[in-house]
Amino acid sequence: MKQLNRQPTLSKQHRPHHHRLPLPRSLASYLLREHRLLFVLLGFLLASSCFLIYPSFTPLSSSSSSPRDTVAARIRRGGGGGGGASSVVVSAAAASRRLPVGVRKPPLRVVVTGGAGFVGSHLVDELLARGDSVIVVDNFFTGRKENVARHLADPRFELIRHDVVEPILLEVDQIYHLACPASPVHYKFNPIKTIKTNVMGTLNMLGLAKRVGARFLLTSTSEVYGDPLEHPQKESYWGHVNPIGVRSCYDEGKRTAETLTMDYHRGAGVEVRIARIFNTYGPRMCLDDGRVVSNFVAQTLRKQPMTVYGDGKQTRSFQYVSDLVFLVDGLITLMESEHIGPFNLGNPGEFTMLELAQVVKETIDPSARVEFKPNTADDPHMRKPDISKAKSLLHWEPKISLKQGLPRMVSDFQKRIMDEKR
Repeated sequence: MKQLNRQPTLSKQHRPHHHRLPLPRSLASYLLREHRLLFVLLGFLLASSCFLIYPSFTPLSSSSSSPRDTVAARIRRGGGGGGGASSVVVSAAAASRRLPVGVRKPPLRVVVTGGAGFVGSHLVDELLARGDSVIVVDNFFTGRKENVARHLADPRFELIRHDVVEPILLEVDQIYHLACPASPVHYKFNPIKTIKTNVMGTLNMLGLAKRVGARFLLTSTSEVYGDPLEHPQKESYWGHVNPIGVRSCYDEGKRTAETLTMDYHRGAGVEVRIARIFNTYGPRMCLDDGRVVSNFVAQTLRKQPMTVYGDGKQTRSFQYVSDLVFLVDGLITLMESEHIGPFNLGNPGEFTMLELAQVVKETIDPSARVEFKPNTADDPHMRKPDISKAKSLLHWEPKISLKQGLPRMVSDFQKRIMDEKR
């Protein structure tokens, strides 16, 4: 019975076998059916046309720095600390890297130390406006959150309360190092802290630049020239500074910061830039920071006499803040250039303190008075930048005169002084 109910089975050798075509013939028949070959050829033709009509690949700029740059590319741009053979290899590799048309260079991640301060906040405005992501690091000793408050909702902006005397770990492409109190009232308040900021803060930021391959820009100062014996001051002038005076924490601190910057460049191959900033004025200055322009404007608006120290014949040069940080000028131009510096960034228009007081009177109140007080220690008698180097290499020069810029600053001060009274 079991044998009767068992279904007959076929052995493998008796099963029906379907005939298979060789692979080349089956592929050819697949392509020829339903015009598939025509569509394939048409696709190749369209792709070739795009490559011929449009220059679809563009080389990366040798001066660009982006989050997607390789360390090798940054070494090539650094110009220091690398051997000749490795530079050739890196250059060839970098030249072969290309971006397709329509693909924009990725935005940079930029850190600005002291970015909530007077100059720093204007710099942050410009960096965000051009599409970069910006991290502000500030301890708010002289900086104010109000200076950057309008950017807090921007996803490309970060604000970190931190003192640069302590190390910080960040992944960035560029570092603008502005952190340090710049007015005599503030840097004399705690001179030890001031020199620590200049030395330890600069060391920490240079160490960060070395670690992540970022380009580093130091904002130095005209104070490195001290009470100059050369007039106007060129970048080649070594200065005339009192190393043990009440201003030395700032003057010598900045000189040491320049030394550290160049040593990191020569010894560790860090890409560096140095700007020596002369007297700058404009909106967002501290009302009572002790600098002469802000002093005169605030005192006149408050109906107080303008305080002139000494005989008022000492000279200064004043540049409006937008000349310093405007997108195509000043600090950003220097950072994006291939020149290390140092560069004087200032307005060569020279005024005595009495002449400045007269301009303030004409702008705000013709009846304003001047009050004379004894001069402060180590106050420079003359200060005027020679900016021929910046003109020739950076194609930069200030455009706004004192009489044009001062009214803009006065409007800002008027609003803030009125807010004080409320």
